[in-house]
Amino acid sequence: MVKPTRVTNSMRALRAEHGEMSQGELARRIGMTRQTVIAIEQGRYSPSLEVAFQIAAVFGVPVTEVFDYPAAEEE
Repeated sequence: MVKPTRVTNSMRALRAEHGEMSQGELARRIGMTRQTVIAIEQGRYSPSLEVAFQIAAVFGVPVTEVFDYPAAEEE
């Protein structure tokens, strides 16, 4: 079983804000498969730093507006 990533993202909301951009269109623009975009969007896969920057560039926002990594909780 694949452990979900702690990285969260706002890709779905950003796609909606950009004319209901499809997952396929986003995938085409970053040179990946639609399945990879789906996995990233659903939190099943964390993109490389380069891919994260490419996704942010498509939306014209900083990486931190697309992805968030919660601080480790103190025990």
